[in-house]
Amino acid sequence: MHDILNLERYPLDKFDSTAWRDLVGRCQQALEQDGMFTLTDFMHMHIAAGETARMADTFARQSFRHERVHNIYFLKSIPDLASDHPALTQFHTSNQTLCADQIRGSALLRLYEWPPFARFLAATMGQPALYVMDDPLARVNVMSYDAGQALNWHFDRSEFTTTLLLQAPEAGGAFEYRTDLRSEDDPNYDGVARLLTEQDDQVHTLSLTPGSLNVFKGRNTAHRVSPVEGDTPRVISVFSYYDRPGVRFTQSEQIGFYGRSA
Repeated sequence: MHDILNLERYPLDKFDSTAWRDLVGRCQQALEQDGMFTLTDFMHMHIAAGETARMADTFARQSFRHERVHNIYFLKSIPDLASDHPALTQFHTSNQTLCADQIRGSALLRLYEWPPFARFLAATMGQPALYVMDDPLARVNVMSYDAGQALNWHFDRSEFTTTLLLQAPEAGGAFEYRTDLRSEDDPNYDGVARLLTEQDDQVHTLSLTPGSLNVFKGRNTAHRVSPVEGDTPRVISVFSYYDRPGVRFTQSEQIGFYGRSA
């Protein structure tokens, strides 16, 4: 894996060494304090660029264009809220998506299926183990955002999201987030409304460089990717692991996310 990853800086292959434990400790501390950690230059930049170039034709011919109008919760309604409450403001999300079966032989799948990667992620998240998905579509996805496209405000369904930026746009496409906007005990609808009406002064912006790995706690932290500007798409991969083996999306979930079933 040295050919695609910066294992000198991030020794994922040296399990339980002092360097490995130090790296895990730094990542755990960042997750606790900031709700995320980022490993810059995790994948060599020329590998990230090569993966992007190889997928360009597949994106052009075979990708699923995901268009969706949604609120921050991805729900049609909230029992406690009136339909016109600003926390239920509707937004538009748009991107092109490739599934794992469309990137066979890629460095991304090599990384996903490399056991030390899942073991490292599990350690940073305080999990005993993480497992790859059985789902041939959902296990690794790659999203491309062209000019005007965005991933709008939302909360994640899962506790952690693991992404790797492959290509940055010329402008826009910034990752914006508001840490701990809600909690398991307090939905903070008024705080959500302030965010969505641009009255929250605690929104942060994260700029990533190609090859950067980011692990993010997004279940209670609202976040979005702002609209991309210019001719260079924002391209990012998403790795999906679970705390149990054998996870696979239902046929309806696959169709909803990818426009087809396996």
